[in-house]
Amino acid sequence: MQLLDALNWRYATKKMNGQPVPQEKVDKILQAAYLAPTSSGLQPFKIIVITNAELRQKIQPIAYGQRQIVDGSHVLVFAAWDNYTAERIDRVFSHTAAERGLPADTFDDYKNRLKNMYLSRPANANFEHAARQAYIAFGLAIAAAAELRVDATPMEGFDNAALDELLQLPAQGLKSVTILPLGYRDSENDWLVNQKKVRSPKDELFLQIV
Repeated sequence: MQLLDALNWRYATKKMNGQPVPQEKVDKILQAAYLAPTSSGLQPFKIIVITNAELRQKIQPIAYGQRQIVDGSHVLVFAAWDNYTAERIDRVFSHTAAERGLPADTFDDYKNRLKNMYLSRPANANFEHAARQAYIAFGLAIAAAAELRVDATPMEGFDNAALDELLQLPAQGLKSVTILPLGYRDSENDWLVNQKKVRSPKDELFLQIV
C-alpha cells in the first residue's frame, strides 16, 4: 500500500535543510487535516499556518530550542477550542444545514442533546475532548505529508502557555495542543535518518478477541 510505504519512509526528522515546501503540497496536507473526522462533526480546533521567519524564531525557544521550527519552511500549530459553547455548536450546525440545503431547524434536537452533554461539563474537560479531535487531524496531516515525501516532526515539547500568549490564542478561545514543522530532511547531518524504525512487538501491541 502507498500509505504504508509512506509511513515506513517517514520519521521524526531531527534536522531539516531549509528547503521550502511547495505551497501546493502544504495545501494538500492541510486538506487532509480539513477532511479529518471529528466528534459530531464539530471540528473544535483551528490550524495556524506560520511561515513568517521572525515569528518562527520567536517560537523556537518556546519549543525548547528545537531547530526544525526555523529550519523547516512551515509550522502548523493545532489549537483546540478552550470550551464548547452554545454559540459554537449552533454555528457549526447552521453552516451544515445551509451547505446541505436543509431547513435551519433540522438539527435542533441533536444540537440540544450536545448542549445538554457538553455545557454542563467543566471547561477543562471540554478542552481535553476538543484536543483529542485536533489530534485526529494532526495524525492525518502527518500521514499526508509522508505520502507527499514532505518531512514533518510532531511536537508536544513546548511551553503551551507561552505559545498561546505569543499567538494571542486566548482572545480567540483557543489553546495550543501540538506543533508540526514541515520541511525536508538534512540527510547528511541528521543522526536519525538511517536508523531502523522500531515499534513494540505486534503480539504485544495488538490484542486479538475472537
